[in-house]
Amino acid sequence: MNPAALRYAESHEWVALDGDVATVGITRFAVDQLTDLVYVELPAVGRKLQAKDPFGEIESVKAVSDLYAPVAGEVIEVNGAVKADAMAIAADPYGSGWLIQLRVAPGTSLDHLLTLEQYQRQIAEEQH
Repeated sequence: MNPAALRYAESHEWVALDGDVATVGITRFAVDQLTDLVYVELPAVGRKLQAKDPFGEIESVKAVSDLYAPVAGEVIEVNGAVKADAMAIAADPYGSGWLIQLRVAPGTSLDHLLTLEQYQRQIAEEQH
């Protein structure tokens, strides 16, 4: 996926909306901060999430971090490949390294999330 076409949560998740399906992953910045990923815990299909709800954890050799839903919806798919090998996230965080897909309510907007430019400003500030 094209990072410029995505929207971003302040907690470093990205989301792409295609009709009523939102695909969620974590950003390259988050992957780089975590370094060597060893495990990811993802929710069960059917779980309902509200925006900002924790939906899982990602573990690296140096930290365990919560994952947060950028939008509300029902989990309709989890990426089994990243559950089997967390480093698959690092290999392609905006493509095959996605985490979950949510079915969202009709008319769901991503306007409350950051654009790529806004997200890049946020991470620049975090690095100072």
